[in-house]
Amino acid sequence: MALGLSEQPRILVVEDEYLVAMMMENDLDEAGFNIVGIANSAEKAVAMALTEKPDFIIMDIRLIGELDGIDAALEIFTKTGIRCLFATAHGDAQSKTRAAAASPLGWLQKPYGRAALVGAVRDAAAQLKAPRA
Repeated sequence: MALGLSEQPRILVVEDEYLVAMMMENDLDEAGFNIVGIANSAEKAVAMALTEKPDFIIMDIRLIGELDGIDAALEIFTKTGIRCLFATAHGDAQSKTRAAAASPLGWLQKPYGRAALVGAVRDAAAQLKAPRA
């Protein structure tokens, strides 16, 4: 999905820690991004991706429930083509290999500050705006 040159992306936040999710939403809102919702489980993430149709998703790997963020990202990408920016403390090689099929927009290592979050989201949005080769 290609974004127009001036429009801000519609972003779904998937994070099971309430305070972290609220801080992300606040930081991204202040930076001018459009947050379409917050999910705390893989199942909610998939359902919200299907109904809200965000441009991309900021996805934590460890989530409430049996499925993790990589499971959700793979299902969402397969069903919709929507890609994820993974924001996690679990960016190890095994996780990155599992997630590769979802064509991630990047990896944001936790803990991170506001500037790193906003920068990673801008980079992800730029990838969506760039023409595909």
